Amino acid sequence: MVDYYKILEINIHSSLQEIKKSFRKKAKELHPDLKRNGNGRSEAMMLLIKAYKILSDPGKKAEYDHNYQHQQQNPASAFDYREFLKSQKDVFTYQSRLIFYDLINSKSDEALDLYEDMLSCDSYDLEKHLTRADYLECIFLLAEEFEKRGEYSRAFEFLKKLYCNELTTPFFKHFIEEITERMKNVVCFKMCEMAAPELTIKHLKELVQFNFSNKDNAFFYKKMAELALKSENRIDAIKYLKLGLNYNKKLAGIKKLKAKIGI
Repeated sequence: MVDYYKILEINIHSSLQEIKKSFRKKAKELHPDLKRNGNGRSEAMMLLIKAYKILSDPGKKAEYDHNYQHQQQNPASAFDYREFLKSQKDVFTYQSRLIFYDLINSKSDEALDLYEDMLSCDSYDLEKHLTRADYLECIFLLAEEFEKRGEYSRAFEFLKKLYCNELTTPFFKHFIEEITERMKNVVCFKMCEMAAPELTIKHLKELVQFNFSNKDNAFFYKKMAELALKSENRIDAIKYLKLGLNYNKKLAGIKKLKAKIGI
């Protein structure tokens, strides 16, 4: 059982105001350096948000406190939530919760293995079997794990889902910049180096559709031009370069790229 009181550095008798105050303090400590501190900070922030959502809701807190006090008083006989979820192999909802539980508790290999098994089941959809909050947190963690494993296209698909959800009904709020930067980094740098040019161009076009900024769109089209040239497709390289210049006439590295293309 995750100790949410320890995460927020409060105790079971803390008031709602104390819970909110501690959350704001901890969030400020984690968020400003999020990009510079990598996945560790992201996971810590996810746990912090989860702890706050449980302990700031009177109903959820009462249920959590009941289980928390029982475990504190009877550690040896504490209910093993993970083993219970594992035992429910034919129930999609419990298996989805197990995926999420293992991701949060640093059992990523087990989580991804189970996720792949579940995908082989007809009509399985992770989103249908988790609350919206848990689903969004889960796909964020799945994106991180696939990125770590070099499965950049799959990581991008999860990040894209997360970003689209944020556009409709914000959940992470302060995480939107983090999600945006991760999408750009995965496609523009990691995929450009490792993945097939055609697949990377497909994802770059999807990034253009989000219309982050003219500067970003120009950069995405420049990347497409470079990839088309890499595939010896000069016609597409010229087309993408012209589209990029429509967004930014002073596109960095443009002279060198024109010389490579031969225009």
